[in-house]
Amino acid sequence: MSTSKSGAEGIIADPDVILVGSGIMSATLGVMLKCLDPRLKLQLFEAHSEFARESSDGWNNAGTGHAAFCEITYTPGFEPDGSVNIARALAIREQFERSLQFWCHAVASGLAGDPDAFIHAVPHMTFVRREDDIRLLKARHTALAGHHFFRSMAHTTDPDIIAGWAPLVMEGRRKEPVAATRVDGGTDVDFGTLARRFLGWLAQQEGCGLATGQRVTALRRTEGKWEVAVREVTSGERRQHRAGFVFVGAGGGSLPLLQSTGFGEVAGLSGFPIGGQWLVCDDPDRAARHGAKVYGAVHGSAPSLGAPHLDVRVIDGRRHLLFGPFVSWTTRFLKEAGHWTDLPGSLRVGNLATLLRTGARNHHLVRYLVAQALQSMDDRLAALRELYPAARAPDWRLREAGIRVQTLKKPDGGAITYGTEIFTLGGNTLAALLGASPGASVSVNIALDVVKTCLPHLLASSAGRDQMKAMIPAFDKDLKQPGNARLFETHNARAEELLKLHPSKR
Repeated sequence: MSTSKSGAEGIIADPDVILVGSGIMSATLGVMLKCLDPRLKLQLFEAHSEFARESSDGWNNAGTGHAAFCEITYTPGFEPDGSVNIARALAIREQFERSLQFWCHAVASGLAGDPDAFIHAVPHMTFVRREDDIRLLKARHTALAGHHFFRSMAHTTDPDIIAGWAPLVMEGRRKEPVAATRVDGGTDVDFGTLARRFLGWLAQQEGCGLATGQRVTALRRTEGKWEVAVREVTSGERRQHRAGFVFVGAGGGSLPLLQSTGFGEVAGLSGFPIGGQWLVCDDPDRAARHGAKVYGAVHGSAPSLGAPHLDVRVIDGRRHLLFGPFVSWTTRFLKEAGHWTDLPGSLRVGNLATLLRTGARNHHLVRYLVAQALQSMDDRLAALRELYPAARAPDWRLREAGIRVQTLKKPDGGAITYGTEIFTLGGNTLAALLGASPGASVSVNIALDVVKTCLPHLLASSAGRDQMKAMIPAFDKDLKQPGNARLFETHNARAEELLKLHPSKR
């Protein structure tokens, strides 16, 4: 049995599957594959000295269980007929429901431990002040609350009610029109802790190798298998490993590995790294008073991932308040394991035009990113006071968040598409994760898509389908359909019980 979790001792021979990166995506897929077929031999390589310390780490992401409860960007502005399109919100809510079902299985089967370590019930709110945003929020609520996914969503324009929901948001605020929505069943998730729980279970399984300090440097398709080049970070020793299937869940590090394959589909693929920062308040009394995740509206040229939000977070067992995100300038693709040469080193003849075309078409966004990166602490505090007017400068510190690499594709003609997607090569023998939000929240749905697309034989038998149903009971159901409302409610109530998600009644 391979139980090592670090260094070369965590390497096994002749794996069937190689996982690159140790974040929540690789961890989730690894657990899913091992449960579907315990005979599979899995090898995971992580460049960092610890697991899940890049994008999945609690300090490097918002921790929002993205379910479209509070993210107004998942329901774009008014359609020509005056309606609000809720299709993306419904899709993301369904995907997050699959995550909840899988986490229920993980807790019930003992492979994730106590859910208090990684997930907590935190109300999700949207708060707006401008007249146009107030009208949109009302229309959004009307459209969403009619669906069984969002039946519990409350809406108000009463400042006193909002003050009861989120006292800090109204504290010190001048009299002005305001509006908010709230869903008590929102969540805060520590994806880093969850990933490490999953990996701890995998490390105890027969035929699993997990190795830190091992950087995957290249991928090459030869003789029907993938040849994976790995360099040990401390000694510089190089090794070659082979596997029939490779999953690249290396965050920003995925692009250089895809380029190393030499496949034509990658030629026009480019990436632009966007660093992040949080304002952090460690005062437990303020965190207790706030007790919600409050998302504001996105204005001007700000990207959808730039929606300002004031969140209560539980990281390593402690409550904090975070506000952001703010953009910071970087050329690194990874926060810890990256290097300043990552961006220039990724440029090729085939993708330079993609990068330049995107910059030209999105010059307003470029100006926004530059302005964000040049902000002073006073500028950041002014942004905070849009959501928390009484915020005091001495109570807040600036902390670096994770790095997101925005994927740019030649066929998009310079348009930017935000989201998370799977990129496949070699007849679906390699899958790579690209993109960001909703990211970790839909990791289970991504793993399920990888299985369906790349390893469909695991679901071909009744035993495979039964095992997947044990992990994700509604994996083969369209929970968005009205006829499945009761099924959704049943599984959602089970998640609330097993994951100890008892909504706040503030």
